[in-house]
Amino acid sequence: MSTEQSQQQQNTKLFWKQLKTKGNEFLNSRKHAKNLLDIIKCFEECISKGLNVTPCLLTLEVIFTELLKRREMYVEVEPLKPKDDNPETKYREWLHERYLETLRLILSCFKLERHTESNQALVTSVKLLSCEAKHPLEHTPSGQYYFPINRYRNILTKLLCAEHSNSHLIDRFKEYAQYLDIVYHAWKLMPGLTPKCATVPNDEFAQNYLELINAIPVTKELQEGKRLLCSDECVTDETFDYNATRKCINKAWNCVMLWQMKEQIHKHVLIILLERILPHLEKPVLLTDFLMDSLDLGGPIGLLALQGIFTLIQKHNITYPDIYEKLYSMFEPEIFHTKFKARLFYLADIFLSSTHLPENLVAAFVKRLARLSLVAPPQDIVIILQFIGNLILRHPGLKRLICHPSGGEVSRDPYIMDERDPTKSNALESSLWEVVALQNHVLPSVATAARFISQPLPATEWDLADVLEVKENDIFDQEIARRSKQCALAIERSQSMFLPRNDKIMQYWKLY
Repeated sequence: MSTEQSQQQQNTKLFWKQLKTKGNEFLNSRKHAKNLLDIIKCFEECISKGLNVTPCLLTLEVIFTELLKRREMYVEVEPLKPKDDNPETKYREWLHERYLETLRLILSCFKLERHTESNQALVTSVKLLSCEAKHPLEHTPSGQYYFPINRYRNILTKLLCAEHSNSHLIDRFKEYAQYLDIVYHAWKLMPGLTPKCATVPNDEFAQNYLELINAIPVTKELQEGKRLLCSDECVTDETFDYNATRKCINKAWNCVMLWQMKEQIHKHVLIILLERILPHLEKPVLLTDFLMDSLDLGGPIGLLALQGIFTLIQKHNITYPDIYEKLYSMFEPEIFHTKFKARLFYLADIFLSSTHLPENLVAAFVKRLARLSLVAPPQDIVIILQFIGNLILRHPGLKRLICHPSGGEVSRDPYIMDERDPTKSNALESSLWEVVALQNHVLPSVATAARFISQPLPATEWDLADVLEVKENDIFDQEIARRSKQCALAIERSQSMFLPRNDKIMQYWKLY
């Protein structure tokens, strides 16, 4: 550690100690009331000069938490009665004004570039929110639940900033999503915070908005946990009401559906819809047009839309025209280079699980997969081969593809790869010469997997879950771990002193 860094740490400790002393003096005696102004002024200077604000944040958090517990900022106002103008009331009002001023400064720290400081600002604001809920500044009947909704709105508004990404703050905010009252009141506020027009402020706002929705899921575990942050009482309809929450989710999401979305935002919207929103929608059928339009875009967006369509087909008995043609068109070489590849195979396996599908339709999928296996990465070839095997097991009539009398020559393959309608691709007249070719693949694991068509088929299907998440590094490690026959070498071992050390390649190769 350099001398300059050491000196800086000592200055920070001294500064922190001075703030702590001033804070304790203020809390212990009103004659030190000016200390509060000094601390707030110091806080403002740290913000404006880009200095570390964490000591000020923690000091003010301790001060106002204690003031809330003592109820020293509470001013009782009786209806139809003039407000008392005595020194005590004036002091309490002065404290209340400093409290509001401090809250504004804390919220302004959300935009700080140093994440440790902006995260601390979020934590401090939520702690003060929780303390104010338990010790209200407003008159509330004894035993009645109180939640400072306006304070909470200010926090969420800052999280939905349109100037920069707040991903780090929203990640920290997820810690509070385990509390029912935090999630419930967040959803109560979301419809009012959602733009109700086609044009959102910008991509940063849209990204922050979607990440915030993702951070406040209404799950079964959340409702069963019955944990509250801002109350020590049991859960009631005032602290969490699922029906009211569901209505707010629908209102907010209806506004999102009006947005004009760029590709990245469109993709994020579909992910949030599938993972968070869809189970809570009152009329999921209204998503039909949106999902079909998304499906027509193809690529990752089309794949995510396909999953939504499958959910509607499965749970709401909705029929979609040409759904198998859409699925067929998604099997392109580009799919192997997206992170949604496993999702496509999973959905295709479900869509093609019925044994009552026409054989010419399933045969088209088998041939398209076989053709793609020639250009697929090794880890994906194994997935394709097992998927083809499963389809043949479900439709024994497809065994004719294994050794078709007239479809075995590559140059005369009757299969039409470019045909959009799978039933018109002549797949049944072809054969799986692609799989035979893969039996000579350089990787033993791929060659072994391709030999299934030369052997009796198994009685049960292959479990695709075992290979869907296999990566190229897994195949590499597997091949390296395979024992190979040692060959005798009649060469002299190198005695050079310039050998590489700690190199990954040297873990698997020996230099003789």
